[in-house]
Amino acid sequence: MGWKQQFIGFRTIVNKEIQRIFRIWQQTLMPTFITTALYFVVFGRVLGSRIHMIEGVDYLDFIAPGLVVLSIVTNSFVGSVSSLFGAKFGRHIEEVLVSPIHDMLVLLGYIVSGMVRGLVCGALVIVVELFFTHIHTSSVFLSLVVALLASFIFSTAGVINAIYAKTFDDVNLIPSFVITPLTFLGGVFYSVHSLTGIWYDISLINPISYIVTSFRHTYLGLPDDFFVPSLVILCVMLFVLFGVARYLFKHSVGLRH
Repeated sequence: MGWKQQFIGFRTIVNKEIQRIFRIWQQTLMPTFITTALYFVVFGRVLGSRIHMIEGVDYLDFIAPGLVVLSIVTNSFVGSVSSLFGAKFGRHIEEVLVSPIHDMLVLLGYIVSGMVRGLVCGALVIVVELFFTHIHTSSVFLSLVVALLASFIFSTAGVINAIYAKTFDDVNLIPSFVITPLTFLGGVFYSVHSLTGIWYDISLINPISYIVTSFRHTYLGLPDDFFVPSLVILCVMLFVLFGVARYLFKHSVGLRH
């Protein structure tokens, strides 16, 4: 089977999942729009009226990049885990695995579909922010690089979760008890540089803190001497998670009944 035909299979997987995202937009896109507006009203207006400035930036402007990351990370993970687990639950993932499509392209198809949902939701957050903030992105290219890394990492993590999940409770376990705490402890609503002691040490092992800080640097132009090391750490995470997902897919671990 030639690579042209292989690519058609990959594109089919991605198109199917993208159509699903927009077909049920009330579940996949609308919650992001509403939740972001609530964050700005509750955290921005209430806390912003008391905090005013962080690192020389208006509080509303400061939390804006963190909310974009929050949306990208959460929706990338949920997008891929729901797509792959749905295929497992419906038993049609087995038909894909026995097809001539290379398992690498099948894996990438589910990862990219999760990334699309995460990036679309991130773009929706930016649209909402236009009504509350006055942001001029410092570097669109670097912001896009960080966003792509974040979405790829957590979409791949979602694939791994879907592979091991046996029930819908297993699908909801990681977002509720791992990703949500990590995002709220990752500097979305505050600066990790203001932390001291054990809380700062915890932020050093929190991958989302690197994403938020890096994205805030590219978004607002705030100084960040740790930007390049952060990108290196994110790239290492990407390759490790993708390697694990590739191994699981290659050996059909948890995918065949």
